[in-house]
Amino acid sequence: MNNQNRADVLIVDDEPNALRVLSAILKEIPYNVHEADSVENAKAVVSKENIDAVITDLKMPGEDGLYLFEWLKSNYPDIPVIFLTAFGTVDSAVTAMTEGAFFYFIKPPDYVKLKAVLARAVEQKRLRDEISNLRSRLESTYRFSSIVGKSPNMESIFRMVEAIKDSSINVLISGETGTGKELLAKAIHYTSKRHYRPFVPVNCAAVPRELLEAEFFGYEKGAFTGAVSRRIGKFEQAHTGTLFLDEIGELELSLQAKILRVIQEKEIERIGGTEKIKTDIRLIASTNRDLSEEVKLKNFRADLYYRLNVVQIKLPPLRERKGDIPLLVTHFIDKFSQREKKYISCVSPEVMELFHNYSWPGNLRELENIIERAVVLARGEIIGINDIPKEMRKQVKNNKITANSVKPLRELENETIINAINAFNGNKSKAAKALGITRKALYNRLKQVNPG
Repeated sequence: MNNQNRADVLIVDDEPNALRVLSAILKEIPYNVHEADSVENAKAVVSKENIDAVITDLKMPGEDGLYLFEWLKSNYPDIPVIFLTAFGTVDSAVTAMTEGAFFYFIKPPDYVKLKAVLARAVEQKRLRDEISNLRSRLESTYRFSSIVGKSPNMESIFRMVEAIKDSSINVLISGETGTGKELLAKAIHYTSKRHYRPFVPVNCAAVPRELLEAEFFGYEKGAFTGAVSRRIGKFEQAHTGTLFLDEIGELELSLQAKILRVIQEKEIERIGGTEKIKTDIRLIASTNRDLSEEVKLKNFRADLYYRLNVVQIKLPPLRERKGDIPLLVTHFIDKFSQREKKYISCVSPEVMELFHNYSWPGNLRELENIIERAVVLARGEIIGINDIPKEMRKQVKNNKITANSVKPLRELENETIINAINAFNGNKSKAAKALGITRKALYNRLKQVNPG
């Protein structure tokens, strides 16, 4: 392994022999091992090197391991800390665990377990570094840290956002339910020159049909029964900002025509009013339908579709970007751990394998909900298989059984030939006739089954 790709581990211990033994063990893995015999020296190493994990003795002369832990939490909070402690200081180690320490071992440690725990700590640190780098790039380029992904199709989307963000061009975002269409719409708005102006979302599928026109355009007092005062509609609210029409494919044709007119004329008229009100909006729409097919079926107006579809961004389903799952899992664990004030470090390898084998019909939203549930239910620092819904585990198991039960075509063909011969008590002429092949063809197939 290239030294640059190795994880950097710092061991802190005032006992030279303990330092030497653990250092030798970890160098065999291999890690880039840094040593410090005091907290002061440890702080110097951390300040200079990119440390992925710290293993520190708890009890040391002068500034001890707890002091180092507090200093790391304040200055380098993403570096996981593993404590080594004697029996007499276990209570202090347990206290540190509740405050965010990664793990503790009683001296002398079980080195096999220590190596496994350290590997998890390093993986967590590197995933968080990767997310931090992605966020830094997004916040400097897109200023929207909720979008996490490094797969090629997501990288392409990030480049598209950068290219169109300051334009007033209409954007159509397509993708399955739960893929993050509203998050992307917000990313476009909050990275644009309109970011200081309103972002106004409308869920076209959630508003009752009879209220949609009033929702969009507003109304004047007395326009209809119950209109006791003037109401400003969404188009007017979004003036100089961005209007996001979520699931626009659910709109009735009559309302589609009115929205088309607003886009063309850049003005609205409140229900019951006569005044033409100018609007300056950036329009972003989303759909989980194939609008080009809806146009062919005459369920969606072609002229509105072409007005909206100036730039189309298609968000991939999670099953097509499974390489992003570890990053997303870490992102959601951090989010919900902070909210619940719990320390959850990661998911178990078994859970991660389950996630990679699952079909994710609910996409990002489903993954987020599963991690939220698991963080709340988890009793330890690692989300285990029993923290995952039974239905999900069952589906993945059934999919594996189905996949394993599929046999190659040649194998099925050979079984059919053997069964036919057995059914006719070894009479190959009758077997060949029943199979619809010549006797010669049957013998050729049998040679392939038993070449000897």
